[in-house]
Amino acid sequence: MDFVESSLGNEGSWDQEMMRRSLMLAHEAMSIGEVPVGAVVAREGRILSQAFNLRETLNDPTAHAERLALTFAGRALGTWRLEGYTLYVTLEPCPMCAGAIVQSRIARVVYGAKDPKAGACNSLYRLVTDPRLNHRAKVTAGVLAEDCSALLSQFFQSRRPARKPEIRSEGCLSG
Repeated sequence: MDFVESSLGNEGSWDQEMMRRSLMLAHEAMSIGEVPVGAVVAREGRILSQAFNLRETLNDPTAHAERLALTFAGRALGTWRLEGYTLYVTLEPCPMCAGAIVQSRIARVVYGAKDPKAGACNSLYRLVTDPRLNHRAKVTAGVLAEDCSALLSQFFQSRRPARKPEIRSEGCLSG
């Protein structure tokens, strides 16, 4: 049974509103030199927690937006069980974050951009919907995908060194 859906018609306006909030958080991450990923945990029109990537700032390889948002949500509720909540994130979660999603009992994951190199909801793996695990989350993919992808592209292009023009010489140089 496949739980992955497109974003069309699925709680559309609320999903877009929460993804816009996640994009604002991603912009904050980019402004401090972090990979621009933002995440929100919400239910029934109420934001419980929000976060953006802090790997570079904290020197912590686990400080992904999703994992931090889940941690803050658990603290706010006083329990790690986030049943009935939705995680909104600008980039498809990686395997580590997908594991945290399964462990937290999040009901639904909504993401913007696909991650063909590390996506663990649909692109590379399907961890959050794997029937062999004790919990599965419903997945909605592609909400504001173009905006989310564009922000990531902008960030990584700004990090690449400018190409130097190629200089070709005819013949050989002697010293």
